[in-house]
Amino acid sequence: MKKGINQWSFPNEMPAQACIRLAKRAGFDGIELALAETGELSLESGTKQLAELRSVADGEGIEIASLASGLGWSYALTSTSETNRQKAIDIVKRQLEVAAELKADTILVVPGHVGVDFMPGTEVTEYDVAYDNALEALQRLAPEAEAAGVSIGVENVWNKFLLSPLETRNFLDSIGSPYVGAYLDIGNTLLNGYPEHWIKILNSRIKKVHFKDYRRSGAGLSAFVDLLAGDVDYPLVTQKLRDVGYDGYVIAEMIPPYLHYPEQIVYNTSGSMDAILGRTGGSLL
Repeated sequence: MKKGINQWSFPNEMPAQACIRLAKRAGFDGIELALAETGELSLESGTKQLAELRSVADGEGIEIASLASGLGWSYALTSTSETNRQKAIDIVKRQLEVAAELKADTILVVPGHVGVDFMPGTEVTEYDVAYDNALEALQRLAPEAEAAGVSIGVENVWNKFLLSPLETRNFLDSIGSPYVGAYLDIGNTLLNGYPEHWIKILNSRIKKVHFKDYRRSGAGLSAFVDLLAGDVDYPLVTQKLRDVGYDGYVIAEMIPPYLHYPEQIVYNTSGSMDAILGRTGGSLL
């Protein structure tokens, strides 16, 4: 497996080019960039800007492993508003285009939500309506993904939707495209499940994997901690990934950031991932 890190793990004000260079210095094989609504890497970015980012990555000898976006929280594939839902679909289309230009093979897609506790005022959508809307949207997007040569990875997030690996497997199988699979976030499963079960059940449907850690004795977002400081059984997780034949990127998504010396989390995470993946003498495996 290859070691990557998500752009959201870096200081908020750090430009994407600087994130790429820091990721390389910290020993990562790849970086997952993030598409915003406006700014340096966004829906507005042109071919020249994207080519510059690609050139920086090539020059550093680091892959752009995938392209994330948090816009699926505000513009939801599950929304009862046709306008909002169409905007969400258009964003995924643009994300596919940008990923293709960056030579990333996968995009991270938040599939919408039934409800979101940490975003007050967010629309609550009836579960069956959310399911049908997201399914229809992703069925429409599957040919776009195939045409771009980029896979859509549907992430398991805290959205009160697709709550089990069985439901997620059936949802993906209903889409019926090899270009739409799971973006499995290991830390997110601990709120109400076990990552090893998700790995076994989703199996070859897994397109990419997020690594983060979580303490079940904590509360909410504050229970996310540094890798190896939480309750994820990472020796078991890596073994289960190998059992299903996964040999792609495992990408750290570190939240919350450090209050002081925020760049240090990148180096600390790199060291922890080396231990998890058996790259150091002090390996856990």
